[in-house]
Amino acid sequence: MGQLDEAAFDEAMQNSPDETLSMLADLTAATDPALRNLARRLAGRIMIELARTGAKTPRGVGKMALRRFQPDAGDIDIDASLDALNELRTLGSFDADELRVRGWIKPGTAISVVVDRSGSMGGKPLATSAMAAAAVAAREPNDYSVLVFGNDVVVAKSQNTHRSSDEVVNTVLSLRGFGTTDLAQALQTAHQQLQRSRASRRITVLLSDCRATVEGDAVAAAMSLDELVVIAPFNDDAEAKTFAEAVGARFTTVSGPSDVPDALARVLD
Repeated sequence: MGQLDEAAFDEAMQNSPDETLSMLADLTAATDPALRNLARRLAGRIMIELARTGAKTPRGVGKMALRRFQPDAGDIDIDASLDALNELRTLGSFDADELRVRGWIKPGTAISVVVDRSGSMGGKPLATSAMAAAAVAAREPNDYSVLVFGNDVVVAKSQNTHRSSDEVVNTVLSLRGFGTTDLAQALQTAHQQLQRSRASRRITVLLSDCRATVEGDAVAAAMSLDELVVIAPFNDDAEAKTFAEAVGARFTTVSGPSDVPDALARVLD
């Protein structure tokens, strides 16, 4: 029966995080049930902890808006609150729900992360994909989706469905790479997921080398998105960079799973 020394694993994470996370990703498919379950538990915990260290809320432009009364939400709008104020004068009490305040509100942000599993994905690429799911969950825990694509698109987490972060991470880790690359369908599915959100800012994060091998108009699909950022593997980024430039997307590369939080910060913050 295989074993995994958690103390030794933590030490390895300090010395060589990418290699250690890559090994852990492979171990989540171990034939030994005890080793496989331990690897999955560790993967969820460690990737989420690592993601949270770099989590930031994407910036948005605030605006003045009229809203129902909440403490510290802003200044009372006299004109919009006249009924409640007149009620206070005549009856000595009023319904707080009738008060209106005017203050700054920050727009919500929704993210759909789209990770490429086409070809042979294991080890480092698989760990990087799972890390991306963890990092987006840390940034926008209430409004995000995770899509994994090759010749089809698997919704690991839907935009309007709650799942724990470790469940999402382990779902991504279970989806081993194979087959062709239907980039257009993946981006169309991201658009559909983000349409379910009420957030004013909707961002698609694409982790891929952008080598589409299935017929489809990936450029048109990308242009239909509100915002697109492309994150490509370091040293294998030429086609992804060309694609990003063609559709006006922000672009960066990622060197490995431990670099994912910083890569997201480069394109989102």
